[in-house]
Amino acid sequence: MTDQIPTAETTPEIPAALTAAPGYQVRRLYQAYLAVWARDVDPVLTGPQFAVLQAVEANPGRDQRSMAAAVSLDTSTMADVARRLENRCLLARRPDAADGRRKLLYLTDAGSEALRGARDRARALDKVLLESFDETERAPFMATLQELADHWERLAENS
Repeated sequence: MTDQIPTAETTPEIPAALTAAPGYQVRRLYQAYLAVWARDVDPVLTGPQFAVLQAVEANPGRDQRSMAAAVSLDTSTMADVARRLENRCLLARRPDAADGRRKLLYLTDAGSEALRGARDRARALDKVLLESFDETERAPFMATLQELADHWERLAENS
């Protein structure tokens, strides 16, 4: 008996168990999102970095831990993101006068400029990502996404 070796042109069929799994579909969405983000928004500034810059702009001088919670990052990931942004001179981390262990976050001028450009491109990408929905479907879809994210985060916190 000989094994049939598929040709390079043959794409295997995706098992129904995968296509029915919400996590699989979310991973596909996220992979595609990362690709278009790098192409259309910024090949260097990541989505989490962008989120941190936006949160710091809205809340300058807040501590790193509270900013992590605001953008749904764990504290170790937040520390890494903040360090990378600081190394690129986009973010300033200053010790809290009352507690030197706490780091307070501020945008630099370069960070404000980078955020301004990336924000315009990110909003343009948002429009492209949602263009398959008509105007009346977008808000309910976004509400459903937020509900799903909130639910999955609660599940993760309880594990």
